[in-house]
Amino acid sequence: MEKEYFAHETAVIDNGCKIGKGTKIWHFSHIMSGSEIGENCNIGQNVVISPGVKLGKNVKVQNNVSIYTGVICEDDVFLGPSMVFTNVINPRSAIIRKDSYLTTIVGKGATIGANSTIVCGNRIGTYSFIGAGAVVTKDVKPFSLVVGNPARQTGWMSEYGHKLIFDNSGVATCSESGERYKLEDGKVSKLIQ
Repeated sequence: MEKEYFAHETAVIDNGCKIGKGTKIWHFSHIMSGSEIGENCNIGQNVVISPGVKLGKNVKVQNNVSIYTGVICEDDVFLGPSMVFTNVINPRSAIIRKDSYLTTIVGKGATIGANSTIVCGNRIGTYSFIGAGAVVTKDVKPFSLVVGNPARQTGWMSEYGHKLIFDNSGVATCSESGERYKLEDGKVSKLIQ
């Protein structure tokens, strides 16, 4: 049976991984046994995807990203160049902690900016936006914009990746899509059009 994905000749694809139709895997990347990659993903150069990692559909992984065991990315996630995941909260070279991996979940449509770090065991909310270089040490709310070290929320983002400005009634409109959002009790939700 012919494979339904593309892998550059320098990519290493171990036996026992699942790769969805239409996915592209580029130069010098390593897809390890037991990982799952959904349909129409793009895996950049020099990427490592470890055993047990799950990527949903249409996930974009930019160059030089290592996705370690314990990470789950839902559909439409963007992982910026050289961003970092961890999977052990207290690593030591001389102590084996493979049974101490913490799960990190990246929600649908989230963006993680270049050179940012996601400390393990946290949930990155749907359509949230992690600014370049941020260090995330706790859960991130859906639609939130977080920046800095440690990362702090500075605003809210639309599904299209634009900063939302809420009026006095707590409603904001995305400048690109025209979709409307409501801020209520510290949470943002998209209004049905």
